[in-house]
Amino acid sequence: MSTSPDDVLFNSIYGLRSIELNRPKKLNSLNGSMVGKILPRLKEWEKSHLASMIIISGAGDKALCAGGDVAALALKNEEGPEGQAASTSFFDSEYTLDHLLATYSKPVISFMDGITMGGGVGLSVHAPFRIATERTLFAMPETTIGFFPDVGGSFFLPRLDGEIGTYLALTSERLKGVQALYAGIATHYLHSSVLANVTQRLSELTFPDHVELPERNEIVNKTIAEFSVGLPTLEEEPMFLAGSLRAAIDRCFGFNTIEEIIEALEKETEQKKWARKTLEYLASRSPTSLKVTLRQMRLGKNWSISETFQRERQIAYNFMRHPDFVEGVKSRLMSKPPRQAEWQPATLQEVSDEIVESFFTIPEGEPALELLSEKDYREYPHAHFALPSEKEIEQVVRQGHPSRRPVVDHFLQKYAHREGVRRKVVEVIARRTTTSSEGDSSGLNRDIVYSL
Repeated sequence: MSTSPDDVLFNSIYGLRSIELNRPKKLNSLNGSMVGKILPRLKEWEKSHLASMIIISGAGDKALCAGGDVAALALKNEEGPEGQAASTSFFDSEYTLDHLLATYSKPVISFMDGITMGGGVGLSVHAPFRIATERTLFAMPETTIGFFPDVGGSFFLPRLDGEIGTYLALTSERLKGVQALYAGIATHYLHSSVLANVTQRLSELTFPDHVELPERNEIVNKTIAEFSVGLPTLEEEPMFLAGSLRAAIDRCFGFNTIEEIIEALEKETEQKKWARKTLEYLASRSPTSLKVTLRQMRLGKNWSISETFQRERQIAYNFMRHPDFVEGVKSRLMSKPPRQAEWQPATLQEVSDEIVESFFTIPEGEPALELLSEKDYREYPHAHFALPSEKEIEQVVRQGHPSRRPVVDHFLQKYAHREGVRRKVVEVIARRTTTSSEGDSSGLNRDIVYSL
């Protein structure tokens, strides 16, 4: 893999330490050289009393990071076992970095400004603070290239509301701008023009030694909120994964086999156009990737963050030795123009349960991933910095609030009137509840009954 002394830029502004991915012509695609520079810096800063927080960003105005440099990995794999081992080594380093960020002892802020996909998601989604902008374009496109949603996708995707994570994992659907906030992927939405000011303001924060990480994160959260200038109107940017479409996603993607998901999409009546488009997406994907990814989503919801990266290392090990990865990268990314991939096997029927399960094991004697942090958890300790989850809203409704307005007011107060809270709560109530009385025209005073 190519190396450059300037592919990552590091800077210090008072107590703030910044990491800037610096391959703008490659949309800041992540490679081994970059990971090899970032890891020791993070370890150094974690020990330093002078370093108080970390900001991760991408050079230019197009991308935080468009993913790992998969073209280089595919070329390595073609060299045979030695090249495949080198590719696996890259994932070892990348997953070690992602786990360190997920368990870091100081506040981490990631600017998801521009394209944030694949490896870029690993550098952002596990951080306590993920700032989306009007330029954000989020996706996990791995099934299009014969791979699987890695970089901790086993952890964060199944923990999104309903079947959103499964849908994003299998279809590679893209989310733009504020949609990442509504989906729970971003924690904040700011205009890109204020990011430099956010950096300067955060650099001015000081934390006494006795202030623990949770309190430091609360201070950072309030500071970021100072720069909010409101969200796009629903006319400008309608909530995408919401309403009847969201209901259809939950209906169709809640099954445990790809065949059942396809059957549900074929029978979908309320969102016929969406269902047809989704079936086309799935038909173009690697059958092996689809089945392994669905299994990953169902298992991952019970994995801890440390187990996630250990298990994903096993899956990546096996994909580096499977023909679909090289074929997917070559057909979709290296061929000009892109061509239809020739997957092996070519059909879902040929991908047996035994083949799927084989991706979750590695040969005896293959070493485990050596993580740099012993910290572990099964739910994000910083999840409350995002908008309230659907489960949280359901719990409050079930506690006996008689109408919609008290539920909305409860969350506005709990989340300090954060931008997007009202819209999220109102959407969930409208979609998931029924009314038992007329109430006023706003609907906020109507009695509600949760409809499961």
